[in-house]
Amino acid sequence: MLGSTHGTLTTDSRRARVIACGEQRPGPVVHDQVDDLDVSGRPLYGDVPDLTRFFRPESVAVIGASDAEGRPNTGITRQLLDWAERVGARVYPVHPTRPSVFGIPCAASVADLPSGQIDLAVLLVADPLPVIEELADAKVKFAVAFASGFAETGEAGAEAQRRLAEAVRRSGLRLLGPNTNLNAFEHFREDLEGPAIALITQSGHQGRPVFSLQELGIRLSHWAPTGNEADLETADFLSWFAERPEVGAIACYVEGLKDGRAFLLAADRAARRRVPVVAVKVGRTEAGARTAASHTGKLTGADDVVDAAMRQFGVVRVDGLDELQDTAALLARARAPLADGVAVYSISGGTGAHAADLATAAGLRLPRLSEARQAELHQWIPEYLSVANPVDNGGHPVGDRRGRKIIDALLADPSVGVLICPITGPFPPLSDKLVADLVAAAEETDKLVCVVWGSPVGTEPAYRETLLGSSRVATFRTVGNCLTAVRAWLDHHTFVSDYHSPFDEAPRTPSPSFRKAEALMRPGQQLSEHAAKQLLRAYGIRVPREQLVTSAAAAVRAAAQVGYPVVMKASGAQIAHKTELGLVKIGLTSASQVRDAYRELTDIARYEGVSLDGILVCQMVEQGVEMVVGMTHDDLFGPTVTVGLGGVLVEVLHDAAVRVPPFGEDQARAMLTELRGQALLDGVRGRPPADRDALVEVVLRVQRMALELGESVAELDINPLMVLPRGQGAVALDALVVCR
Repeated sequence: MLGSTHGTLTTDSRRARVIACGEQRPGPVVHDQVDDLDVSGRPLYGDVPDLTRFFRPESVAVIGASDAEGRPNTGITRQLLDWAERVGARVYPVHPTRPSVFGIPCAASVADLPSGQIDLAVLLVADPLPVIEELADAKVKFAVAFASGFAETGEAGAEAQRRLAEAVRRSGLRLLGPNTNLNAFEHFREDLEGPAIALITQSGHQGRPVFSLQELGIRLSHWAPTGNEADLETADFLSWFAERPEVGAIACYVEGLKDGRAFLLAADRAARRRVPVVAVKVGRTEAGARTAASHTGKLTGADDVVDAAMRQFGVVRVDGLDELQDTAALLARARAPLADGVAVYSISGGTGAHAADLATAAGLRLPRLSEARQAELHQWIPEYLSVANPVDNGGHPVGDRRGRKIIDALLADPSVGVLICPITGPFPPLSDKLVADLVAAAEETDKLVCVVWGSPVGTEPAYRETLLGSSRVATFRTVGNCLTAVRAWLDHHTFVSDYHSPFDEAPRTPSPSFRKAEALMRPGQQLSEHAAKQLLRAYGIRVPREQLVTSAAAAVRAAAQVGYPVVMKASGAQIAHKTELGLVKIGLTSASQVRDAYRELTDIARYEGVSLDGILVCQMVEQGVEMVVGMTHDDLFGPTVTVGLGGVLVEVLHDAAVRVPPFGEDQARAMLTELRGQALLDGVRGRPPADRDALVEVVLRVQRMALELGESVAELDINPLMVLPRGQGAVALDALVVCR
């Protein structure tokens, strides 16, 4: 661990900031028209609520305050009084029968509070709904509702939460909760320096490990326990934290997202500001999703879409709370990398080899040190030990400066941006001297120095005093967490160094293709293949030469015009799996074969009870890679675009990548790199490389369809999309379109 959509932007947030690493971040994102919508009607910019008076109120009303022994509200009231004293806020207890609470005069009701002077009201009542209108009349800015029994309990609770949310919306105040807790009012240490972590959790207990980082010298600035998010949600706090000058990273524990677009806009704001966001998002499994729903009443979302959306906007997704705390701490405090190479330095060949294996598997690059660098290292390390990387010192020198010279030489190598030293257990004085040298070297370099202190005890002076006393060494307890954090750190800086917000370039007006497409829509129906291909053609996606015919003679004429060999298919609005029904004939090379195929296809259709609009006579396209490109709807994010291996493999391999519009060409290309079978596009067994540019172009055109037709089209599949050899394009051989 490294040691010691309301409101306006605050004045402080309008200043560009410089964090401890010396990296100047861009100024806050300000738009003249915050109501801009994309062509689908979704917002392109998100407001940043001014939460200053929530976290630092000047006055706090405690509704239901108590000082009676044994009452739950008494402990909460006492904690709020302590917190208010620390932040300099005046407390107004409210209780209908008590003249005072803890010696402070009580107001009998909200109506007795000074109007317009209360920043925050804390509701210690079972039913917050009746109080909301009273708070609105008193012009209270913020409220917190602790009460449970809302959306997390089922449909009746969800209806109660809807009524509460509507009352809040009418009132004009902002509400945290319900089903939240006191985490926002914890005791944050004021003696720690450096960039801080801001914490957002939908479960208070799950934020404890990150909050406890303060005991290791890591600064925490805020904690937002969002609960059921009837009003204020994760995206609101994410946006506000991204604008705070003291925040170096944002750590999140998310059970479900209230509004997918709002979350993406908030993540986009953080990316523009180069503020790293690290998140645990539950719901990877059915059991996890079910439990999350019962906990906060949230929609967890299809996990592959959530995962892709987070990656698309630079959110680092981790699995464990230990990974959350370690990764957030590193991203908050570490300087920007000077190189992406990792050097592993150890006192044991076995330790170095093991760490090198794990680092390579984690996607880190371990460059082989130059012969000159190795010769330099062998001045202080015996010749029989390997120093190519990993570097085995055989035992860190204790009695002189050789150990420090080894470390300095490694950090001086231009290919090395990170030095990782795993210490599997304490071995004084060797381990103590090694730690001291690492700390001293870290203080004099701009490169990242990581130490893995593997002792399960964790009470050793070398760890508790030397390592945790340094603000320049990143200290971890496990190799896995170290590598996860380093990879996230490198990836984050690569991502933000070339980040361009897709919302800036998202289309705002329909394309000429949209009018053509509207005429083809059949609400609630599936389009025939012929109509589906007309839709693709309207958006500039290439389809084979083909004709729709209704007689054998017309089929023969069409085949001559299309050119042999041809493919013949039954075309009808209700046909989903033509091949399984025998409604596709391929490789037809003569007029007699075409006539026979026409009769056979129409006979099968009559037997199966399939209604036809005709038979398609199509150009036969071969010699390519079969892919699938499609769009569908996610309940949380709306239209999504998918690309993957197509043909018969699509339902077998499930090898696909997904993105949430809007996205640019860089993300479309990144989708291809995520496919396990992407090597097929590079050419295998002597086959030529496929036309990746054409495939990317189809993905982007389908994205445009998703944006413009998302409310009309429930599902679109181009399968197979035949991607031809490089420079020859891509052809949609079949298409399925289901209208909403």
